[in-house]
Amino acid sequence: MIHRIIIFLSLICFICSSGNITAKTSGNKSEDNKAAASENKDINSESDLTKTSLEMLHSIITLKKDLKKLISQKKMELGKSVSQAEQLSIKAELDKLDQSLADADFDFERIATGVDVVLLEEKKKIPFNWKDEIVSLVEPGIKELKKMTKKARDKTKFKDKLSSFQKLLPIVRKANKNLQDLILKTSDTNLKKNIKKLVPEWQGIENQLQHKVEIIQLELAEMQAQEQSLVESTQVSIKNFFKNRGFFLFIALIACIGLFLFLRFSYLFTIKYIPGYNAKYRPFHIRALDLSFRMMTVVLIMFVLILVFYSFEDWVLLSLTIIFFLGLGWTVKNTLPKFWHQSRLMLNVGAVREGERITLHDVPWLVKHINVFTMVENPYLGITLRLPIEKLLDKVSRPFHKTEPWFPCKRNDWVILADGTRGCVTSLSHEIVELVQRGGARKVYQTSDFLAQSPLNLSANFRLKIPFGISYDLQAISTNRVLDTLDSYIRDKIEQEGYEKSMLNLRVEFFQAGGSSLDLVVIADFKGEMAHLYNRLSRAIQRWCVDACTENNWEIPFPQLTVHKK
Repeated sequence: MIHRIIIFLSLICFICSSGNITAKTSGNKSEDNKAAASENKDINSESDLTKTSLEMLHSIITLKKDLKKLISQKKMELGKSVSQAEQLSIKAELDKLDQSLADADFDFERIATGVDVVLLEEKKKIPFNWKDEIVSLVEPGIKELKKMTKKARDKTKFKDKLSSFQKLLPIVRKANKNLQDLILKTSDTNLKKNIKKLVPEWQGIENQLQHKVEIIQLELAEMQAQEQSLVESTQVSIKNFFKNRGFFLFIALIACIGLFLFLRFSYLFTIKYIPGYNAKYRPFHIRALDLSFRMMTVVLIMFVLILVFYSFEDWVLLSLTIIFFLGLGWTVKNTLPKFWHQSRLMLNVGAVREGERITLHDVPWLVKHINVFTMVENPYLGITLRLPIEKLLDKVSRPFHKTEPWFPCKRNDWVILADGTRGCVTSLSHEIVELVQRGGARKVYQTSDFLAQSPLNLSANFRLKIPFGISYDLQAISTNRVLDTLDSYIRDKIEQEGYEKSMLNLRVEFFQAGGSSLDLVVIADFKGEMAHLYNRLSRAIQRWCVDACTENNWEIPFPQLTVHKK
């Protein structure tokens, strides 16, 4: 809320700065010299403006004489005309000339008096209209916004008119020249007479355009003479702002901050006596109270802001505040379904609820706390994410069992991936997983790719299944004495090499009768602390099987190719 008020204050600073600004240089003179120079400049400026106004008034008088002359000619033509179509055309031209004469009279009065005479006209009574009344509330602010660029818009309008008249003037002059050329070149008296009838009209048009160009040029010169410099205009605007509206805005800001702090401390004091507020997962009535307090705080601050401006009778700031709140209301109207879903989430009655399991970035998370920013946590990754509540709008959470895993592994676990990579997990997040292989080589996976490799975690317990073959010559003892002897021999070796404490189970079993050997299998279960020696243990068991065969003179067969001759 404070951030919005600061933005609003900055907007008003710009609105209160009015007038076109031009650059001006200034020297380092004493204060007395500056005051004297400023006074002389004002006297010269007033003298120039008076001279300019007189020139404009003379131009308008000349224009009015030409218009009256054209009107008299058209009335004479209208009296002589016998054609109905020609009479309608002349009447239309007379209407335009009358309007031009009325405009000239209005301009003469406005320039001579120096005020807008429209302000003195009696206004018509307008019937009550509730829509117009609503518009009238925001009218002062809109007028203030328009006032900011009024001079710039007026200058642009005059420049556009000047450009348009300057384009038409050569065309009208060409028309007059063509008429004069035709009069000189023709010897037909009747034709020359008809052409001469057109000369006064087109000469009048040229005079009108010329006078309009001169008037607009004088208007532009007067506007430029009235423009202030950048430094002067900025100083005056800032001074006026801090003298009036700046003070009002400061009072409004202090009132809003004071109200917010009062409501906040009152709320924090009240909730101490409400049972269940500090619970791990707050009940519905506590959440409803918290959401209601937030909404009430916003409404009261808006009311105080309007009340301050109304008390100071600053209708511009009040109007701008109403415009701001109307825009805010329109935004809320368009996003009402979204706010409704967010409110349900904050009340913990939506699709995502606190204490349940949700999947984000292909990783499960525990929803710890739902608010404007939602906190989710993965116990295995050791990461807590802060998410905007908007991220939960299209998600669904579910209850979970306490034995469900939150990730296939933890940091410092040893894993084997489907691509054959074996390593220790040293870095773990919802973005990347880094493995350090034996020897120090590092391999990094994106978390989604790592999960796709179906990692086998060795850090709890793991089993080795080592197949081994003996000759068919030992068939008689392969299912009894050979198994016992090999089991005893491997146990002794495990004890000799210091692996006994980490071994959980050892069995030697008959597996199958193969094509060229009797296959046995050594099954050894180890604790997770031996995961880093996974391949070494596998090789050691293979070695111990070979040593047992050598010691007991058991033949180790190899694949043979038998050729039958007919």
